[in-house]
Amino acid sequence: MKFSTEIRDNIAIIKSHVEKLDALHAPDLKSELVQVAKEGTRHIVLDLSESRYCDSSGLSAVLIGNRLCRDAEGKFVLAGLQASVEKLIQISQLDRVLTIVPTASEGFDFLVMEMTESEFGDDPKS
Repeated sequence: MKFSTEIRDNIAIIKSHVEKLDALHAPDLKSELVQVAKEGTRHIVLDLSESRYCDSSGLSAVLIGNRLCRDAEGKFVLAGLQASVEKLIQISQLDRVLTIVPTASEGFDFLVMEMTESEFGDDPKS
């Protein structure tokens, strides 16, 4: 299994089980992200803690996840970046666009907090 998905509280946690997120595996990640979005999940945590390498195809898949969430008025969080992957994201300046947290559980907590805040923000009494 290259990627696994767990959905909790309307948040999808997609975990990569590939060492290299490259042209060979990026299409599978894109498919997983699209499938989750089609099922109506607007918030995604992508856990890359097991991926030690990422190329432009992998970055493209990550950006598709970000766009799918944004288009659905949701949030996309990247978690568990290895040093080499984090460096690539910084070089490509995607750290300015993406929400990045150290672990998937922190990503989940971040999204729960964001969802709670938006619920209160929609309350006309506040």
